[in-house]
Amino acid sequence: MNKSSKIYVAGHRGLVGSAIVKNLERRGYTNIVTRTHKELDLTNQEATKNFFEKEKPAYVFLAAAKVGGIVANNTYRADFIYDNLMIQNNVIHQSYVHGVQKLLFLGSTCIYPKKAPQPLKEDVLLTNTLEYTNEPYAIAKIAGIKMCESYNLQYNTDFISVMPTNLYGPNDNFDLEKSHVLPALIRKIHLAKLLSEGNEEAVVKNLKMNSITEAKNYLNNFGVTEESVEIWGSGKPQREFLWSEDMADACVHIMEQVTFADIIKETGNEVRNTHINIGTGKEISIKNLALLIQEKVGFNGRLLFNTSKPDGTMRKITDVSKLNSLGWKHTVELEEGIDRMYDWYQQQME
Repeated sequence: MNKSSKIYVAGHRGLVGSAIVKNLERRGYTNIVTRTHKELDLTNQEATKNFFEKEKPAYVFLAAAKVGGIVANNTYRADFIYDNLMIQNNVIHQSYVHGVQKLLFLGSTCIYPKKAPQPLKEDVLLTNTLEYTNEPYAIAKIAGIKMCESYNLQYNTDFISVMPTNLYGPNDNFDLEKSHVLPALIRKIHLAKLLSEGNEEAVVKNLKMNSITEAKNYLNNFGVTEESVEIWGSGKPQREFLWSEDMADACVHIMEQVTFADIIKETGNEVRNTHINIGTGKEISIKNLALLIQEKVGFNGRLLFNTSKPDGTMRKITDVSKLNSLGWKHTVELEEGIDRMYDWYQQQME
């Protein structure tokens, strides 16, 4: 990429997309194109086509997606498969039609089978059954990988797929119903702390509600009181977390330094599993994650693990040897990331 190349970042307001824009600007790229969902609905084929005809970007970061945690994935199954398939199909196809030089498609490590050997290597894709709660989302992302592979093989495009582990960072989603585990824990434990301190005004302001009674009734739905915070599952599942700005740096590195031809050198006659895991290769239990956050927030109450709720996959850690061999490694460790995340969140609440 040249510093003046036109670069389209789809999903620039999201966790990863906003970090990619920030990373590109820091590196001196000056011609970045973005559109809000209101300005451009990527599930709309005609609107996406018109955008590419008008703007003709040379490079595309496809970070736009419908995302959420275990509750949202399991509840809105049709939305997750439909919206993500439509976004991917439209952006990838129009990138081919309009001669985009390179595209980076962002997926998720939930593409791997529930009982896959750990750590997760790229070549275990499609070897067994997926985790049920996020199966529709995972299938959409697998389709995106195969679409990039197929267009590369048939049309000689340069479309690369990357599969990040669990991400967290600035501009994360803290919605108690739809967020991922780490931001959800931060907000729940923060609100429990405020309740325990009797800071009712801050609780009402945080939740944008009319009264403390309304706020407490709402928080009861999520197991948040002044004395305790309920957490879904046993706390035993192991998870890997990557700072979103590290993820953005990996994405830009791959766009600058890696081609599809580099990836398929050792795949043999059948080209499969050309995606790249992006993660830290390190894991932590949900219980220990919650304890880390509790310590950072300064909440002295109890953490209650509701074992009647699903745990999801018990262990999910990526093998990042492929990524490391391509010249990139993470820099932000989890404890530092949680410190940064909570400080950022508090600033947003001021």
